[in-house]
Amino acid sequence: MPELPEVEAARRAIEDNCLGKKIKRSIIAADNKVIDGISPSEFETSILGKTIVSARRKGKNLWLELDSPPFPSFQFGMAGAIYIKGVSITEYKRSAVKDTEEWPSKYSKFFVELDDGLELSFTDKRRFAKVRLLENPASVPPISELGPDALLEPMTVDELAESFAKKKIAIKPLLLDQNFISGIGNWIADEVLYQARIHPLQTSSSMSNEQCAALHKSIKEVIQHAVQVNANSKEFPQKWLFHFR
Repeated sequence: MPELPEVEAARRAIEDNCLGKKIKRSIIAADNKVIDGISPSEFETSILGKTIVSARRKGKNLWLELDSPPFPSFQFGMAGAIYIKGVSITEYKRSAVKDTEEWPSKYSKFFVELDDGLELSFTDKRRFAKVRLLENPASVPPISELGPDALLEPMTVDELAESFAKKKIAIKPLLLDQNFISGIGNWIADEVLYQARIHPLQTSSSMSNEQCAALHKSIKEVIQHAVQVNANSKEFPQKWLFHFR
């Protein structure tokens, strides 16, 4: 599924291309499995005429701040993806919508056209994503329940070690727990444990200080590099486990 680097790449693309622009048209899918808690017509009416002022992210969740609430919020699930027509965004391979397909895609759940003609779509092929319209996305679940963002709010080595000491579960499931640290999914967890030379089934409470320091270092380096290259896996170091998983 899309993890922190992929969602951050989408956030940056929105920030680079959409800020200060007004929503002049919107199409919200009639899919109540993905569109959560509001009808498509209410959603469309609530955002029309609003200006996008920022794009924010925590963990694998992204939301658009408009010039007044409520704000569209996106929980990417297994295959959620942001597309901006004419703008290259790194795509999670299982989410990818081909250029030859119709636009907006038949998988589009949220589509807006901005006042300069730019068009943005959130797609979800597998329908595990959630698109919500919220007064303050950060104040309600799932975002309010997330642990510190692995990029924006990194734990110190001591904080990480102290947290591990309290947990008697395998280290990989703990890293995948979004209430513990937000943004780490399967490929990042595998990568950071591989680079730190830690078995994914080792119990968290058994981690030595040296192992905690090595894992802290690998989390920081893997996430920072993946974000720096906009989640383009072709630019990940060839020694990374990612290429052989």
